[in-house]
Amino acid sequence: MIRHLRNVGLFLLIFIAVGCSSTPDAPTRVIDTTGENSTTDYLIGPGDTLQVYVWRNPDITVSIPVRPDGRISTPLVEDMVAVGKTPTQLARDIERRIAKYIRNPEVTIIVTNFVGSYNQQVRVIGQAANPQSIPYRENLSLLDVMIQVGGLTNFASGNSAKVIRSWHSQEKEIPVRIADLIQDGDISANITMRPGDILIIPESWF
Repeated sequence: MIRHLRNVGLFLLIFIAVGCSSTPDAPTRVIDTTGENSTTDYLIGPGDTLQVYVWRNPDITVSIPVRPDGRISTPLVEDMVAVGKTPTQLARDIERRIAKYIRNPEVTIIVTNFVGSYNQQVRVIGQAANPQSIPYRENLSLLDVMIQVGGLTNFASGNSAKVIRSWHSQEKEIPVRIADLIQDGDISANITMRPGDILIIPESWF
């Protein structure tokens, strides 16, 4: 009798699990084909525009670009390296620099125009409607990238595209099926992009 009840309980658990997995409202998942799903903080790059806010000091609160040499200059701070730092790291560095002039300064850095360093961008080359470099953001997917570059040209071989990815000082190629994704709506062809990825879309021979 006990063994029979256990079998019935096991059947009910399997039935419930199957029923939940087939729920039509379940969210669509983006496939990470590499297993590299760690989060990455945004690093400031040349060309970024920064809002440097100093609490209770509006006269030294400024909006400034990051120069091509990777440095910024603000009131009370001259030629500080910004490239390669997170906004929080840069804010703490500025606080230490201006502490000799302001008691207990509190600085907040807001990136208002993103460009990012090369290793914080996703670059798209080849037969995209608008090839460009895209600042990486968390959970950026292949579909997001293709929407931003305007899709494929009429001459693209979308299913022959590939992502070149650097991982642990090695480069690897990841085949992607862009035509299946954006023309046929095959969500299984969607993948998670990583900072520094290069998406190459070749031209069709036919």
